[in-house]
Amino acid sequence: MTELARKRPEFRNINALTDLPTYRLPPAGWVSILHRVSGALMFVLMPFIIWMFDNSITSEYSYAKFTSIFTLGCAFVPGWMMKLVALALIWAYLHHFIAGLRHLYMDVNHAVSKEFGKSSALVTLSLSIGLTVVLGAKLFGLY
Repeated sequence: MTELARKRPEFRNINALTDLPTYRLPPAGWVSILHRVSGALMFVLMPFIIWMFDNSITSEYSYAKFTSIFTLGCAFVPGWMMKLVALALIWAYLHHFIAGLRHLYMDVNHAVSKEFGKSSALVTLSLSIGLTVVLGAKLFGLY
């Protein structure tokens, strides 16, 4: 190797304050991180999910009480904040489901390449955000 060749930088100890803000994560990396975040979010909010499911199917009265939570609120939490929590759960479920299908497809078809990883990650991100916007519009009463 000649002396004129440009040497790539070596990162032995990464400093979180100086190196991470300049690091550009590829779309597949974002999908991977968000897949973990969405799974953790669904796990942490599991009691809320069970409460919503229980109140939505127990009786007509509990369903009416359940739906009023999203307009009137609950105790000190306003209704719009309950809608935001439900919207976060909608995103978490959709993203986790679509990213899981992406991983299953890649495992079954051995589709492990840089190009397919990038394109499928962009499709995963756009589908999860697009479907969340559509369902969020329904949740907030836009249609």
